[in-house]
Amino acid sequence: MHSPSELQKQQVGLRLPKYLVEQIDELTKEYSLNRTDIIIESIKSYIDRQETQKLYDEFDTACKDLKEVLADPKKADKLQTLDELLDEL
Repeated sequence: MHSPSELQKQQVGLRLPKYLVEQIDELTKEYSLNRTDIIIESIKSYIDRQETQKLYDEFDTACKDLKEVLADPKKADKLQTLDELLDEL
């Protein structure tokens, strides 16, 4: 959740290609929203997708690293349980 001060709006200048403005205007009519609301939701959606993709990429890297460790018996012998790792922290 965001604090009230974080939810305050700040005006920014923005130049968009004409075709995007036309598409935004079509959505404003279709959904009875203003341009600001559509742009805000679009940016939030984009950020969410990027954060999700980053999470998947990091998970994929971790899986590849684990596969590499498990393929090498010398490295696999050094693996610890989750409890042992947490105890070290």
